[in-house]
Amino acid sequence: MIDQQLSARTGHADTVWRGMDPANAWSTTPAGGQRRDGVASPWLFVGSAEALPDTASLAEVRLANMLPPARAERYIRHSPFLDIVWLAAADTVEPACLEAICQAVIMHRCQLICETSLPALDRMAAAIPASIEVQFLVDADPTDKLIALAAARRTRHHIVHDVARDDAMERIDRLQDEVARIGRMLADLAGQRGGLAGTPAAPVAPGDAGEAADRLRSPARDFAAMPRSFVPEERMLDRQRAKAVRRMLRQRRMREQYFPADLFADPAWDMLLDLYAARLERQPVSVSSLCIAAAVPATTALRWIKTMTDAGLFVRDADPHDGRRIFIALAEGAHDAMARYFEALDE
Repeated sequence: MIDQQLSARTGHADTVWRGMDPANAWSTTPAGGQRRDGVASPWLFVGSAEALPDTASLAEVRLANMLPPARAERYIRHSPFLDIVWLAAADTVEPACLEAICQAVIMHRCQLICETSLPALDRMAAAIPASIEVQFLVDADPTDKLIALAAARRTRHHIVHDVARDDAMERIDRLQDEVARIGRMLADLAGQRGGLAGTPAAPVAPGDAGEAADRLRSPARDFAAMPRSFVPEERMLDRQRAKAVRRMLRQRRMREQYFPADLFADPAWDMLLDLYAARLERQPVSVSSLCIAAAVPATTALRWIKTMTDAGLFVRDADPHDGRRIFIALAEGAHDAMARYFEALDE
């Protein structure tokens, strides 16, 4: 009965493989042929049936199984054709169990979709190894969940499917186009023809995900501010510039008192401003804090953070005092471009 309900909810007549050897669960298609790269990606849902998303409108993915966290690690390790792992309520999973699941995901190079609460976001962002391609969902609506699955499928095989061109696909395309536009704008401001320093020159292959993550990590920073009486003139200028950036952010938020908030939504620019001001103030910015600064739903902000990081505009900083937390900062090229932009405004 449970299997039939799962099949009905996912829109497929295929049997959800229960009670079978996980190693052979997806070795063949229901028609008897071998599963080929580029067809529907099998995904594992780790959580309760009540939290299972409805993917009937998404033909690019296929539910392979639904398991509790305690059984997920063994299933992943014995499933050769598993592409995506969806971890529901990740903040409630025991740390040892979460680590085991992550190691299995790394071994099979699966994509990971991680649902969590906003208060636990920073802890979860630090707990997931940087070598894993992960998408975080916070209070996500059904469309956000479909986007996450579609993005995981498309990223893994590096191909674009024009099957339905539904709203989810259109939103992904608009997001990618907007990030590309911002990258070009910042590169022009910085006077760089080849793009921002640190921007990847080519798509990263799945096997190079760990190496790419290391490249996106910036050196440890000292965020301790100097006593005011000893601050040199350069720091005075930084403080003045930071105040101007914060004033700009306040002005942007004031518009929402008089006009609909989504009329002027520009999360990428809001995050760039917030990170630039924080850099001038020598203050770290956590993932959850940056989501709040974006002034959009947390899941949307997380998608922007991931896209901007992949584009080389943001970098991940490890907290030198707490291994359970990471910070987000501007890449050097993005910082230089922001500095040139505000210098141009002062002229």
